[in-house]
Amino acid sequence: MTVKAERLHLRLDPAQKALLEAASAASGDSVSTFVLAAATEAAASVLADRRVFVLDDAQWRVFDEALRGPTRDVPGLRDLLSGATVLDTPPGRDTR
Repeated sequence: MTVKAERLHLRLDPAQKALLEAASAASGDSVSTFVLAAATEAAASVLADRRVFVLDDAQWRVFDEALRGPTRDVPGLRDLLSGATVLDTPPGRDTR
């Protein structure tokens, strides 16, 4: 069992709180357990849509041909990918 040391604080209105309390009670879980499970499942689903895609045989052949085909230069892409990003900005510094 992993020790849970991190916290996540949420602000919500009374209707949202009542909904979460009712749903957690209906599922037999605490509000924290219910919210954590639902949020974790939603996060995994969002990320899965960006990492996994399913193709039928015809779509796979088109995709595979595109991957095997010659590369081409996309104007500006090399500069975009080699430049600084928001992740390169030191914490606390606003680059706007």
